[in-house]
Amino acid sequence: MLESDLDAVHAVESQAYAHPWSRRHFHDSLKAGYPAILLLSQPLPGDMVSPPRADGRVLLGYMVAMPGVDEVHLLNITVATTHQRQGWARFMLDALVLCSRGQGAQWLWLEVRKSNAPARALYERYGFAQVGLRKGYYPAGHFQREDAVVMSLNLVASAAVEALR
Repeated sequence: MLESDLDAVHAVESQAYAHPWSRRHFHDSLKAGYPAILLLSQPLPGDMVSPPRADGRVLLGYMVAMPGVDEVHLLNITVATTHQRQGWARFMLDALVLCSRGQGAQWLWLEVRKSNAPARALYERYGFAQVGLRKGYYPAGHFQREDAVVMSLNLVASAAVEALR
């Protein structure tokens, strides 16, 4: 993800969430050097909703992560609404896990809205475990807040399980 991608990224973010990240969140993540990856495709059949980029490719999704000592924190993973439920989030998680292991990370962490049942189900199927709750973590409109479910994936243990398959 580059600064020049931020208008398109923010447009996808704004369509996908009632309380999206601001363009500034993405800008600050890039400025901090956090890994921020786009998922691009040639236009798919019937894809007239997602405007193509200058290079003709379509933005399917993106993710932003924050590396730490022996861990990576997934800050944002989003699939464009027209491309959801097609396996793209899992595809991006696979890439994140491989990159994280390659950097020596032992844990992958994330927060997800308590009300986001589809995302929580995806993470649980992927092997993430709920390890905590952050009260009032997310804005929820009308001066309300929503709890975040904290989840983690042990990258060492999950690699051992994959090796046994």
